[in-house]
Amino acid sequence: MNLWFVFALMTAVAIFAVLLPLGIGGRTQVGGNEAAVYKDQLAEIDRDAAAGLIGKGEAEAARVEIGRRLLSAADRPPPLPVPKSGGFRRVTALMALVGLPLVAMALYLPLGSPWLADFPLAERTRATDAQQPLENLVAQVEQHLEKNPNDGRGWNVLAPVLLRLGRYDDAVRAFRNSITYNGESAPRRADLGEAISAAAGGVVTSEARSEFERALALDADDVKAKYFVGLAAEQDGRKEEAAAIWRAMLEKAPANAPWRALLRDSLVRVGAPTAPALPDQTMAAAKDMNAGDRDAMIRGMVERLATRLKQNGDDVDGWLRLVRAYLVMGERDKATAAQTDARSAVGGNAERLKQLNEGLKNLGLDG
Repeated sequence: MNLWFVFALMTAVAIFAVLLPLGIGGRTQVGGNEAAVYKDQLAEIDRDAAAGLIGKGEAEAARVEIGRRLLSAADRPPPLPVPKSGGFRRVTALMALVGLPLVAMALYLPLGSPWLADFPLAERTRATDAQQPLENLVAQVEQHLEKNPNDGRGWNVLAPVLLRLGRYDDAVRAFRNSITYNGESAPRRADLGEAISAAAGGVVTSEARSEFERALALDADDVKAKYFVGLAAEQDGRKEEAAAIWRAMLEKAPANAPWRALLRDSLVRVGAPTAPALPDQTMAAAKDMNAGDRDAMIRGMVERLATRLKQNGDDVDGWLRLVRAYLVMGERDKATAAQTDARSAVGGNAERLKQLNEGLKNLGLDG
């Protein structure tokens, strides 16, 4: 229905509500003068008494009552005459017919939006982006990509969200399209490998491993690709290889890297110490040593680590390596002392203290 027609109808109803009382003029009382009525009643009583229809006493009582009413009506002031002129009503009607629409328009034009375009129902029921559920936003992006399949940026945004929502097959397709339209990179290859593994129930398939290896070919330090290559080794039963990969990653990881805890847990899962492996040159030299020399070399490395930690105690992994080394050498008292020193050194940093306590629990000590 046209908006202006609705406004016109509402205005007509308002005008009718104003004009209706004005169209009802003053009405004279039906039945004429009240005193004349009472006189007619007295005459009727006289006729009934003469005809014997009522007794003399009853007739007298009726005359007294009607006479009282007649006197009361005679004392009442006459009603004000209703003016016959309709000038006032005409002026009021004219104001209603012309004034009301003018006032309404004068208020609506500056305050309303008469030229606002139509707002379809689908748009009215659509919430703002910040208020919509994630699934609704994903559906909008997917609709956009159906019409614009070459939009690499859209695929790049959509793919990780699909992975997070558990739509793994769709995520694999989105990551492939992201690589197609945005170009190849180590993070995109690693993300694709992760999506393929997730679609396979967490198993690093040969296809997924191929993607991780392609990512490492582009960037040898890609963290996700290296971790999943280690996970593939673990799933294949090559736990030592997995431990070596994760140990090397842990050694190079920044102190505040969020994935350090994942590496430590993974090392514990394969039964490997969290301390990094000895350098290749040291390992080669140790093979040619006798037991006494090898033990002396290890103790020297442990002492150097302890000395370094006394100078810089912020290295949580260093403290954990030191505690484990003492445990392996059977020197539990030194391990307990190192544990106490480590807590004192990192006690001012809640995050590092939490990391230390978790590592101590993994070593079998109270955290």
